[in-house]
Parts: sequence; structure tokens; C-alpha cells
Amino acid sequence: MNKKSAEPRVQEQLCRDVERVLFSADEIQDRVRGLGKQIDERYAGKELLLIAILKGSVVFIADLMRAITIPHEVDFLATSSYGASTSSTGIVRILKDLNEPIGGRHALLVEDIIDSGHTLAYLTRLFSARNPASLEVVTLLDKPSRREVEIDLFWTGFSVPDEFVIGYGLDFNQKYRNLPYIGVLKSEVYQPGSE
Repeated sequence: MNKKSAEPRVQEQLCRDVERVLFSADEIQDRVRGLGKQIDERYAGKELLLIAILKGSVVFIADLMRAITIPHEVDFLATSSYGASTSSTGIVRILKDLNEPIGGRHALLVEDIIDSGHTLAYLTRLFSARNPASLEVVTLLDKPSRREVEIDLFWTGFSVPDEFVIGYGLDFNQKYRNLPYIGVLKSEVYQPGSE
């Protein structure tokens, strides 16, 4: 079997695991452009640093940074609080810290999804102690029904129901990130025997 014929089948399998699509690729791109415009207005004339929280936000930040027209820099932070689970453990580990100092700069944390809020609360405390000029959050998805910690979100792309969502950078067990839309993962995929 050649590689070309195998790739569509892999994509088809990923799509079969999706119960339904919540936001199409076009809807996501429209919203990201809108967020970019709002960020342009908010940070005009300021030194903006986008901080992507890996791995889930990589697709979002790639599109968002192209939607932002003002000069800005990008840095990356890797954390872990899920592992192979479908819910946060509440224990946040820093796997990769920032390369650049944020003191005196306008920092914008770029998240893929916020549910319990534990990771973001921890990161907000961590970065606030580094004395940025300002520290705000933009998240593509917000799952307020799962919130356990109060979080101040400056921008939200979409609110989502309390279901396991995948695609556009979001994964389950490192799969589904490459789907161009955001969908709900079938429960039998992450809870075998739940059919």
C-alpha cells in the first residue's frame, strides 16, 4: 500500500470517531479573524508577546498570529495536567518554560480550551510574579460548566458543552489534532464499552 492511498483512510477513521461537528473550519476561521482584529485594537502601539500553551493551542496560535496585524512576538510553554485522561488531574507540571522574559511586556496567554481552570489559574499566578506590563488570556474554547477555579478571560472564541471535544489542535491520546473542525468525540472511543 502506498502512502498516498493510506492517508485518506486514516483521516476517514478519525472522522468516523466524531459524533458531531460543533464548529466548521469556516466558522473557526471567521472567529479567529475577529479575535485578531480585537487584539489589534487592544494592543495597538504596545509590545505584545503571544504565549502559546502547548500542544493544543498550536493550530489556534498559528492562525491567530496571522490574523494579528500589529507587530508581536511568540513564545511557547508546555504543561501537563491531563496525560491520557479525559479530565484534568488538577496538578500542573511545566514541561517547557518560556525562552523570553516577560517583565514589562504585554503578555497574552493563548489557550485551546479552558475547563476546570486549574492550569490557567496556576499559569496566571506564575506569570504575574514575573511582572509583565499586563497579562490577559485568549482561549479558543471555554467549557464553563466544568469550571472549578474562577478565571478572568479577556477573549473567548466559542463556549462548548460539557462533552469531549477534538480537532483543530485538540486531541484525545495525541490523535485528532489534525481535524480542520471542532467536533465531539464519540464516547465509545474514550470509554470502551459505553456504546
